[in-house]
Amino acid sequence: MNGIPLTHILFVSTALFFIGMYGLFSRRNMITMLMSIELILNSVNINFLAFNKYLYPENLDGIFFTIFIITIAAAEAAVAIAIIINLYRSHQSIDVEDAGELKF
Repeated sequence: MNGIPLTHILFVSTALFFIGMYGLFSRRNMITMLMSIELILNSVNINFLAFNKYLYPENLDGIFFTIFIITIAAAEAAVAIAIIINLYRSHQSIDVEDAGELKF
């Protein structure tokens, strides 16, 4: 096969995944945590596309899964940002520890 080897693509995907996991577990800011989740989802998309290209180049299953994940991620981001904006308006903070003290 011509082009980039599968191992290089999987290395980049793994690096994105672990950068996202580090950001998710080490930060307390909700916006940063949301961006970390997006990084994790993008690493999964890269895996789907890479395995689709190298294992089944005649099928489009990996591309369909990727489009589905992008759609779900956009909806998730919209809802999460709306929740974060409402939390900021009511508590003047988007820190995760402050959100644990909420009384609804």
